[in-house]
Amino acid sequence: MVTSSVPRLVVAAPSSGSGKTTVATGLMAALAARGLAVSPHKVGPDYIDPGYHALATGRVGRNLDAYLCGPELVAPLFLHGARGCDIAVVEGVMGLYDGAAGQGELASTAQVAKLLRAPVVLVVDASSQSRSVAALVHGFVSWDPEVRIGGVILNKVASDRHEALLREALESVGVPVLGSLRRAAPVETPSRHLGLVPVAERRAGAVAAVAAMAAQVMDGCDLEGLVALARGAGTLSGAAWDAAEAAASATQDDPARSAGEPAPVVAVAGGAAFTFSYAEHSELLAAAGADVVTFDPLRDGQLPPGTSGLVVGGGFPEVYAAELSANEGLRKEVAALAESGAPVAAECAGLLYLCRELDGQPMCGVLDATARMTGRLTLGYRDAVAVGDSVLARAGTRMRGHEFHRTVVEPGAGAAPAWGVLAPEKRVEGFVERGVHASYLHTHWASSPGVARRFVERCRTS
Repeated sequence: MVTSSVPRLVVAAPSSGSGKTTVATGLMAALAARGLAVSPHKVGPDYIDPGYHALATGRVGRNLDAYLCGPELVAPLFLHGARGCDIAVVEGVMGLYDGAAGQGELASTAQVAKLLRAPVVLVVDASSQSRSVAALVHGFVSWDPEVRIGGVILNKVASDRHEALLREALESVGVPVLGSLRRAAPVETPSRHLGLVPVAERRAGAVAAVAAMAAQVMDGCDLEGLVALARGAGTLSGAAWDAAEAAASATQDDPARSAGEPAPVVAVAGGAAFTFSYAEHSELLAAAGADVVTFDPLRDGQLPPGTSGLVVGGGFPEVYAAELSANEGLRKEVAALAESGAPVAAECAGLLYLCRELDGQPMCGVLDATARMTGRLTLGYRDAVAVGDSVLARAGTRMRGHEFHRTVVEPGAGAAPAWGVLAPEKRVEGFVERGVHASYLHTHWASSPGVARRFVERCRTS
């Protein structure tokens, strides 16, 4: 049994919109500016915040999702990301106790804090209250005694007098105030239909935004007190997650790779249009024996040389539909690769890219389907089972996913579905044909490492 005492804390809030992203990202950047190696983490399935975390720390932002991966993997995945770091900061999701709908504490920030034995810093929007802040904080402190709220950061404080009233009220709760941020012009972090604009789309602006967040935290927070709180986290027992061990232990029917056999090239879409990807996916593909090469469908006219498999994750192809369509040479290569029977795995944005068209713009034409933007948001966790055999899973394989989009896909005829969605409603979803597996569901392969191994083996034999 391995133990770890890496200093760590969780930045949470009573509700969304309280300022936890500003505080968490600013704290990461402020600590990094002090010369500390900071490990950044995000509770839940969000892909965008980890991009800002990576910018703040210079390290890969990683997700901790007890629904997608199971509670048992939260600590191992955390330890994997925190290897060699001086301190870890975990940004929560929604309100502290909010989790998967109808599932109790599952996937909540509170559950992750308990699994990590980490103290919580509660970021409170104090803009319209004074003494009532004590009742609010007291309620969050007493709701679950296993959650240790070690400090409060007051946000949107109007004045010195307002701050004094808030601090006086909180004295009765016994939770120290570790920061007070004044009302100010919001940090420039533009949003659109699915949240913040990803870092890859606005690099210069994102750098300035992270610097502004860091300045706010350095000016208004007790950094020494926050570090001391992090150092008081409990010891974690257990081994860090390891991609090689996970891939090697994955149950699968395919023969092991022969000694000296060349690694198949797996092309992974990146760039501004395809920013939604968990780092563990590429790590598992590499551990399973693939040569993972990232390419940009907006800029690269060809697939990487020798490509024998393709992974296209999520992102915002609807924003770049015209540019993706204009890259006709690459679209034809993708179509030819799929036609050859090579493994192709696509999630959400990747699904749209494989359709005949998106909002009237020609796409790759791999799937007999059209896609278009709508005003309706589809959002939530999903329980699913593989309907038939595919390059990712055998029929009957259970996985959990997350759906997050404002598009619809209208299928033609012929393709089999990828998943049978079991909850919250029963339906079939996605496409499986030849070597293609395309779906709206975002999945986390750390929960089922056999997915990566099966995909790589298919790349060798297709």
